[in-house]
Amino acid sequence: MLKAKNKVGLVFFPAFDWAISPTHPEREERLLYTQDQVFEEGIADLEGIKFYNPGIATEKDIERVHFCVPDVMTRVTQSHLISAGGAIKAAEAVMKKEVDKAFAIVRPPGHHAQRVVFGDRGFCIINIEAVMLENIRQRFGNKKVAIVDTDCHHGDGTQDIYWNDKDTLYISFHQDGRTLYPGTGFIDEFGGPSAIGYNINIPLPPETGEEGFLYVLDNLVIPILKEYKPDLIINSAGQDNHYTDPITNMKFTAHGYAELTHRLNPDIAVLEGGYSIEGALPYVNLGIILAMTGLDYSHVREPDYDPEKLKQSPEITEYIKRLCDEIYNRWLRREDIRRETIKNQQYILRPRSIYYDTDGIHETQIQKFKVCPNCSGVNTIQSRSDWGVEIFAISIPRDACKACIDEGYDLYNQITAGKYYKVYLQDRVNDVFMSK
Repeated sequence: MLKAKNKVGLVFFPAFDWAISPTHPEREERLLYTQDQVFEEGIADLEGIKFYNPGIATEKDIERVHFCVPDVMTRVTQSHLISAGGAIKAAEAVMKKEVDKAFAIVRPPGHHAQRVVFGDRGFCIINIEAVMLENIRQRFGNKKVAIVDTDCHHGDGTQDIYWNDKDTLYISFHQDGRTLYPGTGFIDEFGGPSAIGYNINIPLPPETGEEGFLYVLDNLVIPILKEYKPDLIINSAGQDNHYTDPITNMKFTAHGYAELTHRLNPDIAVLEGGYSIEGALPYVNLGIILAMTGLDYSHVREPDYDPEKLKQSPEITEYIKRLCDEIYNRWLRREDIRRETIKNQQYILRPRSIYYDTDGIHETQIQKFKVCPNCSGVNTIQSRSDWGVEIFAISIPRDACKACIDEGYDLYNQITAGKYYKVYLQDRVNDVFMSK
């Protein structure tokens, strides 16, 4: 019997009972073709492959990450809790050293879900990777983590959740936001006052091919990871950079995804987007699994693969080289950029406008971050949806000092009932969540 070089855990959850609509690309067939491919290729019979059933994330797991309006159980379905629970199960298997690596092939996806949740945006309601990560941090201790997001769409939700968290380096390479939803993910989105430089966006031009993706990985992402030295690397494994994807404009391949996975060497991968249900996902997922096992993936090819048609232009090649140089120089200068940004300010404001494309909600926010010399600083969100609902949320970060903990509780206690629709307090030091 063929034996995997790395023990790999796999969690499948196609979510048969959840879809935005019967014909929407985000539906259960996304994973059913992959499941068939995995069994046909004999992956399930490999020594070293272990299948896990997903668990179910709890309300408390969600409340460590999100302020759901009005509450968690009003916003999510059972499928969302199981999708997040599947990611938690994959991470747990790695943390307990039952396997070397794990891949959560689950849906619904999550990387567009931000801290405040009024509804569904980008097919996401809760951020399953963030829910997973904060669960394992609570159970296995704080970890220095790098999330590398390879979905074609910028992961604006993950960026928002870890905006001010220096212990979570977020790197996203995606199709340029001037040409694709959600219209964000530019290089000047560089992190909050306590984590300037630890949010890295790499907006790539449409028609970027395998050469471009692997150049970014080798010449920008991996050098930064070597300097950051994370305890864990999580791959937010969106697959809609594939050349057959119906809603994006890239030229990436299944073999390219496998090569990227091999070179990135993530501990945990979690499926995000990818909507070429028959033409891409079965091959891309097979390539990722083989790369994680350490087995040969050189023969993973789509039936219609044509390298001549998938070559990127010399202009794109040169553009990507210049882009990588610029972003790496910003990484090296992050402390200078932080000093120039902070100056003598005690608080930094971040006004935002957020559109929930799936549910048709428009939200306006003002985030306020305290610049604290002893911790990441207590921070607040004042948020209003165009449905007339206004909330106020207070977040005490994991590393908060006593002064910031006290300030968070004082703020919560000072707000009288009725001033806002809901007031929330998220205390990550003591793992407490309150609302009124």
